[in-house]
Amino acid sequence: MGSAFGQGGRANEVPRGSKVNATDFTAKPLDSRKQFAYDVVRAAVALPQSEPQDRLRVLAAAASVISPIRPVLAKGYSREGLRIEQDLIQRGVQPGVSMLNSGPVDCKAVQVLVDSVQPQSVDAAEPTLVAAISVCPAVSASTQKLVDAGMQEKKLAPRATLALMEHAGLRSAWSQEHFEQLFDSLPSDTEKMQHEAPNFAAMYARASGEVSPSVAKKAGLRFLLWLGQMDESGDRTVAVNVTTSAMKSVLGEKRYDEALSGDVMARQVAQSARGEGEISHPMDESASVLDAMQSATVDRMQELEALPPSQRAREAAASGFASGTGGDVKLASRYFDLAFSSLNAVWSNRQSTLDAPSVVQEVSEAAAQVNSVDALRRTRRLDDAAAQAIGMIAVARVVGNKEPAPTKSSASR
Repeated sequence: MGSAFGQGGRANEVPRGSKVNATDFTAKPLDSRKQFAYDVVRAAVALPQSEPQDRLRVLAAAASVISPIRPVLAKGYSREGLRIEQDLIQRGVQPGVSMLNSGPVDCKAVQVLVDSVQPQSVDAAEPTLVAAISVCPAVSASTQKLVDAGMQEKKLAPRATLALMEHAGLRSAWSQEHFEQLFDSLPSDTEKMQHEAPNFAAMYARASGEVSPSVAKKAGLRFLLWLGQMDESGDRTVAVNVTTSAMKSVLGEKRYDEALSGDVMARQVAQSARGEGEISHPMDESASVLDAMQSATVDRMQELEALPPSQRAREAAASGFASGTGGDVKLASRYFDLAFSSLNAVWSNRQSTLDAPSVVQEVSEAAAQVNSVDALRRTRRLDDAAAQAIGMIAVARVVGNKEPAPTKSSASR
């Protein structure tokens, strides 16, 4: 497979308009598939994205694909992405993705990022902090100080706190102290924190068995009272069920009943949630490729056109993949026409469709499995430059991960 962008001998140049300057003139030549992926990723990164969240998503996706191919270039993408991530957090905006989950990072740069976070932004920085503790454990000391300062501001990060406790050891002095402090510092604005209730509950369930029964009892009752201030919701139900189950396990049925009998309000909350509850998140619309394969010879176009845009895009892509790999190229092309036209509607409403980038990625990867060059053309025709870039990188991922075809000499061995 040749380069998707011609043979002009420009493989080692950074595309005009790119913010990354990470050329590696010592890099070895690439095979045709990796060269294709390399060229496509660089072209995608060169496209302009005006929204910082969009730019961060593009850089994160690009770094993950290019890292095993050209590590120096991946580091350049990581540096730019970390700067954007830092700026979003400083503005109190939680990044949609983190560069720390996208391949190798410079731990010195991660330390700078953690040190730049203000206590008032600990909640916005939480996914970044969790990733930082995992990939660069040396930042744990400064992250502990940051979490402490955040608690003073009533800005809590339960997942980051639990990650720090796991790192330090659940029985360590720091962990024991901060388990109790976390449930003593629950914020008064329960409406804004409702979506975090299952995270607090998960933290309680994980650590309550490692503290004294008296501390577990006190923290559990405080948490139930806090949950009682929330409106009824799936998040609240999940949190109550997880917490009461953990309390019963740690205290035993008798001491659990005694604890609730001494606090009428906590008992009412514990008894209020009997259903299983559901955590609030976008509805799972992932398409079944197996179902699509079973109906690969059936024209589903009319059925699919009646679906909401994101589900329509995914289902059409699954059917396109099934038809294309089954040999019906013409029907596959029609399905992919529908899938990619639906992506424009998905992307234009991405504020309400939280998984819009993953829909673009899923559709583009399905098309690339059938015909990577055609898939690349389709991604380039999407309305938004960020959607184009994410789609292009998804195509590059599929091609770059394919094993090269065996040569005649190796096949004859």
